[in-house]
Amino acid sequence: MLSYSKQYDVIVVGGGHAGCEACMASARMGRRTLLLTQNLDTIAFMSCNPAIGGLAKGQLVKEIDALGGMMARAIDATGIQFRRLNTKKGPAVRSSRAQADRQAYRLWMKQVLESQKNLEIRQASVAKLLVANGRMEGVETSLGERFSGTAVVLTTGTFLNGLIHIGLASFPAGRLGEGPSIGISESLRGLGFTVGRLKTGTTPRLDGKTIDFSCMEIQEGDSEPTPFSFSTKEITRSQVPCYITYTNPKTHAIIREGLDRSPLYTGVIKGTGARYCPSIEDKVMRFADKERHQVFIEPEGRHTTEVYPNGLATSLPLDIQIRMLRSITGLESVAIMRPGYAIEYDYINPLQLKPTLETKLIENLFCAGQINGTSGYEEAAAQGVMAGINAVLSVTGEEPFVLDRSEAYIGVLIDDLVTRGTTEPYRMFTSRAEYRLLLREDNADLRLTEKGYRLGLVATDDYTRFQQREREIQEERKRIEDTRVAPTPEIQEWLSRRGSSPIRQAVSLKELLRRPEIDYRALRELPSLAPAVSDSALEQVEIQVKYEGYIERQQQMVEKFRRMEQKLIPRDLNFYEIPSLSTEVRQKLHQIKPASLGQASRISGITPAALSILMIYMKKHEAGLTVNVKGERSIPAV
Repeated sequence: MLSYSKQYDVIVVGGGHAGCEACMASARMGRRTLLLTQNLDTIAFMSCNPAIGGLAKGQLVKEIDALGGMMARAIDATGIQFRRLNTKKGPAVRSSRAQADRQAYRLWMKQVLESQKNLEIRQASVAKLLVANGRMEGVETSLGERFSGTAVVLTTGTFLNGLIHIGLASFPAGRLGEGPSIGISESLRGLGFTVGRLKTGTTPRLDGKTIDFSCMEIQEGDSEPTPFSFSTKEITRSQVPCYITYTNPKTHAIIREGLDRSPLYTGVIKGTGARYCPSIEDKVMRFADKERHQVFIEPEGRHTTEVYPNGLATSLPLDIQIRMLRSITGLESVAIMRPGYAIEYDYINPLQLKPTLETKLIENLFCAGQINGTSGYEEAAAQGVMAGINAVLSVTGEEPFVLDRSEAYIGVLIDDLVTRGTTEPYRMFTSRAEYRLLLREDNADLRLTEKGYRLGLVATDDYTRFQQREREIQEERKRIEDTRVAPTPEIQEWLSRRGSSPIRQAVSLKELLRRPEIDYRALRELPSLAPAVSDSALEQVEIQVKYEGYIERQQQMVEKFRRMEQKLIPRDLNFYEIPSLSTEVRQKLHQIKPASLGQASRISGITPAALSILMIYMKKHEAGLTVNVKGERSIPAV
């Protein structure tokens, strides 16, 4: 046994996307931090798709950035194609996505971590959690090293008892070519945690030299790439195209031929897979009426021929994978560089977590990422930054940092996990956010930068830039409200050109901008009305003006939501003593221990009637009375 005398404030276990954000947040908040990862060369490695962002995921990345996290900066520095999605739809569902240079991304993040003050990095495999009196004391590695830490953040990804499947062959691994993490699951079970099993998978990797791109649809990036980070001025690098092809009936027939050796369809895989990111064999069977499925051919970097065929995740036998691929247009002579596979891994029931991502069973033990049942780099990174922040606040004895559902997608993500739980890999969607018109990509900095700055995670230069943007928005809003537009011949002719009806009297510029056919590009045609602020400020003002009525309605809904969130449930409340509640409701309230009536209302199975009973009981409890929820009689408690 080798024990080190150094005491760390925060120990982060795992160097994936959650681990990187957690250790950076801790170190930048001034705490002595240790990152332990099984392989220093795979820090921030993208196990699956080499891309960041996407629908709803782009919002998460922007929020991480607004809080002072690193993911947005990393993709801005290493991205090879940038696209904004849903640009023809409303601002609530617009999202950014970028293809990454897989190796450049990993190396960029590794360099940032190695350069960070207060952060030490060690290659080690953690095998045991050290706990005394219900509180974390540190970790022990497979080599018998002991590291002492006041708080520990587990970000283990797919490595907990990981098991890879390719056809009917299976072997222990955390990722193809890397060993699993053995021991932590046993430690968690021994401490009373419920440990489950999930499954995810990835596609084969192809040799680009053997692909005929000429017969595929080309997909270029945006002509003017939009950065992810609010601190990035512009993306000036050349972009790399992606391509689109399709499966066909022959492909589907080959897949069905291989199902007798599929671990998914022969019962070999026990873990629950991702509902919204199914394997190709699952898609073929579940959507039997579809003659084809789209496949995106995505480059893995600027300096490699390796290609990722997005849409072809599979655990079929290797010979079936080869035949399947070669039946697709453009891939008739393709060579596989790495096979596709499925992987099963352990996770804990997220209902055992507090909204801070600290576990309810062990003090100062935090979990983030796939160990909590989520899927995706962005979901992991979002949890990582929150777990890192709260680990520090727990060590220093300060109030925890929690974002609610009306403040951020991050708040929706964590609230869903700790209130509703999950039995399958959780993925973020815009539809999960009931206040998504308020939680847009474009205003993530306005919502969260002030909070990140107070935590010490947003640099002074970035905060100054943010304040300038705020001022520009306020000034432009005032300008369009104060500027009056008279019905002159020039204005009427301009309105006619824009397909807009004439004005009969002077109106404010704001009123004109409310019209669907009038935007800031149109205003630039009139020098006297043209704005003098940045494009990012103009986008924000235009959205605020055009969607003002909808935004006000959502803000009213948020006020109602917050009133429920402010009705806190006493920590010592015994739910089993509440009369008239069903046994199921009592059990769920006891298991989750909601912090507020608002959180209680979101627990599956908690009816409005049960919530009303709980509310009455809380009022009587606060008054020191025994409770008769039927209102017949209440007498002082003994």
